[in-house]
Amino acid sequence: MTTVGHIISAVADFAPLSLQESWDNSGVQVGDTDMECTGAMLCVDATPAVIAEAVAHGCNLVIAHHPLLFRGLKQISPGPNIVQQTVIDAIRAGITVYSSHTALDSTPGGISHRMASMLGAHVDSILAPTADNRSAGLGVVAHFDEAIAATDFIARIKSAFDSPVVRCSRLPAGNIRTIALCGGSGGEFIPAAIEAGADAYLSSDIRYHDFADYGKQTFLCDIGHFEAESCAKQIFHDLISEKFPNFAVYKSESETNSIKYL
Repeated sequence: MTTVGHIISAVADFAPLSLQESWDNSGVQVGDTDMECTGAMLCVDATPAVIAEAVAHGCNLVIAHHPLLFRGLKQISPGPNIVQQTVIDAIRAGITVYSSHTALDSTPGGISHRMASMLGAHVDSILAPTADNRSAGLGVVAHFDEAIAATDFIARIKSAFDSPVVRCSRLPAGNIRTIALCGGSGGEFIPAAIEAGADAYLSSDIRYHDFADYGKQTFLCDIGHFEAESCAKQIFHDLISEKFPNFAVYKSESETNSIKYL
């Protein structure tokens, strides 16, 4: 019998919870890990729509990138609070929700590594390695086999991440070969990218003042948080399917980016 715990262990073996940031809340969010697992639904964010989708596919496990429980809940009751409603829906349906988040961000082969691969770049090092493991940490530094024009780099980003727009600093005069990337909100690592000699830095949620302060030192490129981290679903799918080849695993089709571009 394959239990919910067996599937979660496969994810945790790849992205150990010990790698999560001190402020994070990766791990089991709600549910029972001892019951037989009937299938897994993969998503970036666990929402009522994703829970309903899991029920429709006969899944009793939802694996999300972002934690469902991040800020404290003072009550759990039906209403407009989407987190509270998701918790209620999951418990009612007997669904366990697990999050990997910064553990997946920091593990070798995690979010930033996958982003580099999607762009056709080869990872050289970790942008912000953990104190005790230089092969793990947030962000990566990578390179292309051949330098490309900045406009071609933007085109690759749009295609790889299905991003309709890329916020960026002024186009550089030279081509781009060395890049740094960080999935999620990575503005704090811009100085590390510059120190690493990156011709360009790709992340999300970069502030206006970061563009003003650092935009002339490296080519800053910003895509949506959702676009950058949607690859989490494919990472989860690949590792679960490899260890449990006959197991039912689905990537959520109901979730959409909360931000719209008009």
